[in-house]
Amino acid sequence: MKKHIIKQYESKYFDEWNAFISKAKNASFLFHRNFMEYHSDRFQDYSLLIFEEEKLIAVLPANRVGTTVYSHQGLTYGGLVYEEQTKLASVIAIFSAILLFLDQNGIEKMHIKTVPSIYHTKPSEEIQYALFLADAKLARRDTLSVIDLLQENTVAKGRKSSLKKATQNDLVIKEESDFEQFWNKILIPNLSERHNAKPVHTLEEITHLNELFPGNIIQFNVYHNDVIVAGATVFESTTVTHCQYISKFETNQTLSSLDFLFNFLVHKRFAKKRFFDFGSSNENQGKKLNEGLTYWKESFGASTIVHDFYEVETANYYKLDQAAI
Repeated sequence: MKKHIIKQYESKYFDEWNAFISKAKNASFLFHRNFMEYHSDRFQDYSLLIFEEEKLIAVLPANRVGTTVYSHQGLTYGGLVYEEQTKLASVIAIFSAILLFLDQNGIEKMHIKTVPSIYHTKPSEEIQYALFLADAKLARRDTLSVIDLLQENTVAKGRKSSLKKATQNDLVIKEESDFEQFWNKILIPNLSERHNAKPVHTLEEITHLNELFPGNIIQFNVYHNDVIVAGATVFESTTVTHCQYISKFETNQTLSSLDFLFNFLVHKRFAKKRFFDFGSSNENQGKKLNEGLTYWKESFGASTIVHDFYEVETANYYKLDQAAI
């Protein structure tokens, strides 16, 4: 059995980490160190690099809270990241080595949020099997509303009717790099009034991230008579267009601004992307479903995939070593 060497991330690994992310089969730009470190003041980084001798074979974006390691609380998805040629038996051995390393360093539990399958450039669910072998517990399951753009998708009659009305309202869509109007005039007020919440990213943060990743983070605004009425912030990865934020003036129901915007995004701007991900409609760690929001997403032709979160005791590392026959 090949020996694995586990190292905690340090700034000296910045280039090597990012080079590895660029060729992994289950990664996205969210795992680039520039993205991960925009909120480094909020998290104690505990990211790991896994080597076979001198060769980097996997990375784990992670942070630590007490005796628990999370993959990574500041990211939408995470987990063990590895290359296309990495075999199932290798992932099992790598995960066993990680759990052993954590156990030896005073970490009792590990929480893993998996990378949803739509973000894989090739099938990459080896880690789910390794988690099963380690007796990991399913701690949370979110539902993502996703359109497979390579398939025929049925749009609900209500959406078609709203789109017809929208085309008569002289709406204009603009792709922009300025997030200020959407954040301050629509997103922040709506989240505050409806959910007593704030966006995950501040205006300064999303602007900074857009400067770092201009080809991946895009703002779309809808205007009526030169006044912003709706918008969406999109994160684009290799296989997926993901809506990070969606919001509109709630008083402008008759404009059908979001129907107009998403018809453009799905059927024109990102029509050649593999998947269009509206994101989750869950609350309370996946235990509650916003049925109205889910139905709205499904009316565009979206259907459901799940995003799983696991908890595993690091002392279970030995169970993976017993799996081979």
